[in-house]
Amino acid sequence: MNILASLQKNIMIPEKYKQMTKEELENRVIEVKKQLGSRLFIPGHHYQKDEVVQFADATGDSLQLAQLSAENKEAEFIVFCGVHFMAETADILTSDQQKVILPDMRAGCSMADMADIQQTERAWETLGGIFGDTILPLTYVNSTAAIKSFVGANGGATVTSSNAEKMVKWAFEIKERILFLPDQHLGRNTAVELGICLDEMAVWNPINHELEYEGDFSKIKVILWKGHCSVHENFTVQNVIDTRYKYPKMNIIVHPECRREVVELADMAGSTSYIINAIEKAQPGTAWAIGTEMNLVNRLIQNHPDKKIISLNPHMCPCLTMNRIDLPHLVWSLDTLAETNNMINVSPEIAENAKLALERMLIHS
Repeated sequence: MNILASLQKNIMIPEKYKQMTKEELENRVIEVKKQLGSRLFIPGHHYQKDEVVQFADATGDSLQLAQLSAENKEAEFIVFCGVHFMAETADILTSDQQKVILPDMRAGCSMADMADIQQTERAWETLGGIFGDTILPLTYVNSTAAIKSFVGANGGATVTSSNAEKMVKWAFEIKERILFLPDQHLGRNTAVELGICLDEMAVWNPINHELEYEGDFSKIKVILWKGHCSVHENFTVQNVIDTRYKYPKMNIIVHPECRREVVELADMAGSTSYIINAIEKAQPGTAWAIGTEMNLVNRLIQNHPDKKIISLNPHMCPCLTMNRIDLPHLVWSLDTLAETNNMINVSPEIAENAKLALERMLIHS
C-alpha cells in the first residue's frame, strides 16, 4: 500500500488519547507491554521523541530496526516508531504472520516522497534512450517500497549511509554508470569520496523531466536524483563559518545527507551510528557541533554532560514527520492492535523485488 492510500485509509486518533495525562499514557504503555510480553516489539528510530524512545525495545537506524523486527520471530505485533518507508521495510522483511503498525500514518518522509514510481519509470525510459543499457540503479533505504522494488527488478540494490561507498563500488563493477535515488547529497558525497569528479555527475530533475548537465553526456558516471532531506539540507556553509568563529576548537561532525560544501568544511562526516559512536568515544571536555536531526542532538547532549555539544544550526527544529509519532499515538496504536487502522501492507509483487534489492545490499556490503 502506498502512502497516499494509507493516508486515505487513516483514521484520526480519538480525542480521549489527547486528553490523557502523561502519567496515564505512560502507565498504559507499561501495562500493554507487560500483557503482551514477547508478542509485542517496539522499534524506535534515533530521531524519535524521548517520550516514545523510552519505551522502545530497540533503537537504531531504519534498516537495523527492520532487521531486528524480522529476527524477533515471537513478535506478532511490530509497532514501528519511525516513518512510513521504515515500516514498509519492516513489513517486507518480516513474516506474513507478523503485523507492522505505524502509530500515525501521517509520519512520512519528504525525501522518500521526492521520487515516486511513475517519475522513476519515466526517467528510466528516457535515460535508457540516452545511455543505453549502461546504468545500474541504486536507492537509499530512505525510499518507498515501490522504488526499492523498481531497483530490485532492474538489477540494482539499496544502500545505507553506512555502506553507500561499498555499494557504489559494487555497482560500478557491473555497469558504467549509476542512477542514485532519491538523495542527491548522499550520492554526491559518496561518489566524491570514491574519487569521482563533480563534472562526472549529472542531476536528474524529475519535475522538469530533464538531465541537468553541461558538457558531453558520455563523461557522466553518476546520475543523481534531485531529492534531499529537508532536515539535513538546512545545515549551511554559513553555519560552519559561524561555528568556527565562535568556537575555534569545536569539532564539526555532519551527516552525509548534508550538502557537499558543508561536508567538505566539516571535520567528520558519517551515518547516524557513526555520529553516535564518535561522540561516545570522544574524550571528556571535547566540544562538538553536530549536523543532524535535533531530537538526536538533544539526546546526545543529555547523555554526554561531560562534553560540550550543540547543533551546527542553532535554529534547527526536529524532523516534523518523525515528530508525528508521540505518546498519545503510541498508546492508541497499542490499544487497537487487533484492528487494521494503521497497519502497513506492502503488496507481495512489490515486496518480492524490494526484498531482492535489500538482499543484494546485505550480501555485497
